[in-house]
Amino acid sequence: MVGLRKASAYSKMKVTPFTRTSKKRQQAFIKVVPPQKIVKFEMGKKTMYKEGKLPHVLNVVTTEKIQIRHNAFEACRQYVNKQLDRELNGQYMFKVVPYPHHIQREHRMLTGAGADRMSSGMQLSFGKSLGKAAIMSKESVIFRIALPSVKAASFARKVVKRVNPKLPCKIRIDYSKIEGKPKA
Repeated sequence: MVGLRKASAYSKMKVTPFTRTSKKRQQAFIKVVPPQKIVKFEMGKKTMYKEGKLPHVLNVVTTEKIQIRHNAFEACRQYVNKQLDRELNGQYMFKVVPYPHHIQREHRMLTGAGADRMSSGMQLSFGKSLGKAAIMSKESVIFRIALPSVKAASFARKVVKRVNPKLPCKIRIDYSKIEGKPKA
């Protein structure tokens, strides 16, 4: 069974966004849009954050320009949300900031003995839709976590460090304390 290619096949490439869809199928570059794997983008209690009861904010920031797949976001989201909910009993706000728009494609080719006679080479090489990814620029926010106390912030920092191997880039965790009600 053929599964997903490893993330390094896509993550470090310099790429222009591939997002063109159209109501008329003949005019669209993308014939099939793969479904979104990220189930929720905001978890926890957003109302507490808006009221100013969650003043300690952790921003998980990427330190390089990279593509991050939607299944990597979902794996991180599930783990972090589960750990925060278990420890803090819903007293947090966790947000996946980027939305994956870029549609990744793959041109599958045969390999092995006799593959050179079976393959069509670069003919029809545009590829089929495989999945979605977010193209992240340097210093852009991946996750935002708002917490009620410094102790909770140190726990969340440990959880994010455990989730780091699931992401294809190096990350930095920025801490800030918001005085009063937040703007956004």
